[in-house]
Amino acid sequence: MKLSQARFAFTLLVVTVATSGCSIVNNIRAKNQLNEGAAAYKAGRFAEAQMHFQSAHELDPSQQNAPLFIARAIHAQYRPGVDTPENVAKAQEAIVAYRKVLDGNPGDDNAYNSVAYLYRQLKEEQREEEWLMTRANLDSAPKEKRSDAYTVLASKQWNCSYDITEQKENKETIDKANVVVVQYKKPKDQAEFDKARNCTMKGLELSNKAIELNANNSSAWSYKTNLLREMAKFSQMENKPDEKARYDKEADEAEAIQKRLNEEAKRRKEEEEAKKSPSPPTS
Repeated sequence: MKLSQARFAFTLLVVTVATSGCSIVNNIRAKNQLNEGAAAYKAGRFAEAQMHFQSAHELDPSQQNAPLFIARAIHAQYRPGVDTPENVAKAQEAIVAYRKVLDGNPGDDNAYNSVAYLYRQLKEEQREEEWLMTRANLDSAPKEKRSDAYTVLASKQWNCSYDITEQKENKETIDKANVVVVQYKKPKDQAEFDKARNCTMKGLELSNKAIELNANNSSAWSYKTNLLREMAKFSQMENKPDEKARYDKEADEAEAIQKRLNEEAKRRKEEEEAKKSPSPPTS
């Protein structure tokens, strides 16, 4: 019995040493594959880089950077604006790869932003909005990131409205006391008017959520300003001067906050740059 136990212990030791040795060798080979992949990527050989990064990940699954490198190499093979089935498939492959990165590291902003970018390039607006809304509603995500997501969503709603209100047939220029002003007219198609106003109201709701999460988000204040300007246009279209004046006032107030935040950010940046600069020699 003792002999059997001794043999088992010896066998276990041999297996452990062999496994450890194999693991070390694989780690070295994985690092070599990463280096070769990096060289290929730098040279613009993205498909080759992808193969090296995938080999590195297979040799050493604990390599934390390999999944992101794989996704980037696939993404680099995609050509924006080219709608061939092969190119679209490459973008979708990159999306899958980035989502795998996020499965392991939900806070990876590079992967998150890349997925949103690829959906936008593929003109899959619904999927892009769903993707952004997922981040915006994610309680575990930093408030600043959620605020940014709401801001992007608000910007899309502003674009929806602006594209309608700024059509040539929906506005005219009028000379008032030698000053040329723009007068907005209600679209002939009521459905267009309703669509624009609904987009604006939804956008305002989204921009307010962005500001609630991060009151220092100057982009959110900027879009809130623009959306309030859209509401003022609708009031003018419906001949409601008092309502227009109210929205103009709210827009001016939002714009003032946005400008203040930009000025504060500019001042902080200048102060940080000044700290980096060498001090003048003392006499």
